[in-house]
Formats: sequence, structure tokens, C-alpha cells
Amino acid sequence: MDGMRVQPAFIDIGALEDIPRQGARSVKTPHGDIAVFRTHDDEVYALRDSCPHKQGVLSQGIVHGDAVTCPLHGWVISLRSGKALGLDEGCTARFDVRVEQGRVMLSLGLAA
Repeated sequence: MDGMRVQPAFIDIGALEDIPRQGARSVKTPHGDIAVFRTHDDEVYALRDSCPHKQGVLSQGIVHGDAVTCPLHGWVISLRSGKALGLDEGCTARFDVRVEQGRVMLSLGLAA
């Protein structure tokens, strides 16, 4: 199996419509809470539900474009990369997520 990468399994966490546009839901997993975000354009992203600054709950933040603003101290985190934007430095873990037939599928393995 040298050179082969094992693909993590995806789990069904609910309907896309259960996540409001420009909103988020938190999913409890054995690996900690994961925030699943839906943008205005129905793109879906998943990040560890913790800001890299002071561990603010990102699922309670404000979603704008492809970023979320932490509700504690206003750090802006990219939904695409998990990295803090602007002058702030830090990163939160990103997870693979996709939509299949209106259902949100989440991988519990960290994204590459």
C-alpha cells in the first residue's frame, strides 16, 4: 500500500436546507466540535469550531463571503483555508465537506 492514500469516510450530517444561508451549525464528533458553514452562494465549508486566537465559537460568528468573523474579538477566518486574514496570524483545522443530493456529507479526517 505504499503511495496509496486511504480516503476517509464521509458521514451524513443533515440537509443543506438545515443550515441557513450565511450561517452555520455545530456538529459534535469524537474529534471535537466542527462548524459547518453555508455561504450565500450555497458553498459549504467545515472548520474546527474554535478560533485560533482565544477559542471563540466560530459557528456563532458572522459569515460573509467565504469568511467568518469570530464573535469574541473579531478575527476574520477564511472558510476555504482556516487561516486568519489580515494582520492576525493563526489557523484552525479544516475538514472536507460536500453536498450530495441535498445532503451535507462531512469527513472526520483533516483536509489536506
